This record gives sequence, C-alpha cells and structure tokens, in this order.
Amino acid sequence: MGTMTFAATAATEEISRPGPELLGQVARLADLDETLVERMRAEALAAPTRGKVAYGEYQSGGWWTASLMNHSTDGDPHDVVIGDGRPRPTALLDRMPVTQDFLAGLGLDYMYVRLARLEPHSYLWEHRDYAELNERGRHRLHIPLVTNPSAVLVTAGARVHMAAGSLWRLTPSRAHGVRNATGPDRLHLIADVYTDDPYRELAARPHLRAGDAVRLPVLTAADRGRLMERAAQLVSLGFISSAEQVLLRAYYAYALPEGGAYDLIADLHTNRGADTEAARWAQAKRHLLAR
Repeated sequence: MGTMTFAATAATEEISRPGPELLGQVARLADLDETLVERMRAEALAAPTRGKVAYGEYQSGGWWTASLMNHSTDGDPHDVVIGDGRPRPTALLDRMPVTQDFLAGLGLDYMYVRLARLEPHSYLWEHRDYAELNERGRHRLHIPLVTNPSAVLVTAGARVHMAAGSLWRLTPSRAHGVRNATGPDRLHLIADVYTDDPYRELAARPHLRAGDAVRLPVLTAADRGRLMERAAQLVSLGFISSAEQVLLRAYYAYALPEGGAYDLIADLHTNRGADTEAARWAQAKRHLLAR
C-alpha cells in the first residue's frame, strides 16, 4: 500500500517562459563539460558508502547523504547535519580527486558539500531549509550526476526536472519537495555556498530551457473530494499511514497552496474525530515549513 499514487485528473502544462518567482527558486546557471560530469559520476558511484539517512521527518525514507566537506574534526563523511562555518574535506572527498578539483576550481565560499541519493519510490516532503541557521546570504547548488525523468523538484506550483549536464541553483529557504517516482536512484552533488563575488558571477544568468518545467494543475473541488474519499477508504481498512501518504503525494500532482497537503491530512483526521492526530499534522506543517 505504501507506493500507491493518485494521479491528477488535469494535464500538466509546459512552462515556456518561466516567471521571476520560479526562476528565483530554481534555475540553470551554467553548462558543464560532459566528460567532467562523467568522471565525477564515476567517482560518486564508486564511493564506499551510501551515506546516512538523516532528517527523517522530512522524507518518506530512501534519501541518503554523505558529506564531502563538513565541520567534522576527523573527516567523517557520515556527519551530515548542515551548519554554518568553514568546512574541511572529508575522507570521502579525499578519494574523489576529480570532484575535489572541480569544487576548488569554482572558487566559491563553501558552507557544506554533500552527495545526496534519492532511491526509487521516495519523496522529500514539502519543506523549507536553512530555518535553523542565522540570517546570512547562502545558496544551494546542484550538480545532477545520475537522474531520470521521474526525478523532479516541485516548487512554486511547478514540477522541474534538474537534468544532468548543468549546474543548477535552488533557493531552499522557499517551500519545495522532491520525488523520484520510478528510478533509478537520483544522485546529486550538492554544495551550500555563501554569497560572494565568484557566486554572483556564476549566478548572473539564471535560466530554464523548454521542457525543464511544467505547471501543475490546480486542485479542484472534485479532485479534492476524490482524494479525501480514497484516503478515508484506506483509513477504514486500517491503513492510516497509507492514507496520509496519498495526501502527502498530492503536492507532486497539484499546485497546492503552501502546506496544502498537510492541511488535507489534518482535515482527514478532524473528519474522523482524531483531534490529536489533526493537531500533530498541524504542528508538522509549522515545523517543516518553518512557520
């Protein structure tokens, strides 16, 4: 029951001319040499560890990270909780000379660098990042190494496939989620960096190409009714967690208002008289969206 999906009834629409809101949240910054990407991909796939499953409340399971640069004093790549400061190379990065040279060549002011793997049928639920950190200019760069068309970022009412071959920028302090529906694994090199002149130069021409993004359909009253009916059926059969996941995954099918999937779950529990569970999901919404 855990992998059940509920498809949107309306078709998505390709975004040919993205507006400033979407470009402010995700964009290509630069194309990368194909041979370089292949060599970094080979290093990442040969890594002796998948990393660690962390931030469990943000995901369905299946999201692994391993640090290449962090604040560990002993070079431990399994220290994956990000934070401010001057990072050091980990033992894992020492085994990846091509990746190490690439990062050095960008000349950026790094905060944290990780490999992030999202397995098939896995989700990062709608959330915001950086909320626990102090107010400072910082940005997240993605270099997709292994991906597939079902591996998408959802933000600003759109679904974006971050294709390999480019360096991308994500603004993680805005609400977003990630899905890898069918696989294979999605494997990205992720660098959190501080604002400085080299970053400003790199980020001077944000853009999206035709086919990068599609606009998600709005959730109609009829769509909502079908979703809630399906979730209620699962609850009646005792599959409460599956019912919640059906509603959580609505975020990837519809352009919901911020936190809308969490509101659907809270309403599901309110309707069945489970006020404690409704309150728990209202709190989860505040926590995950840093509100």
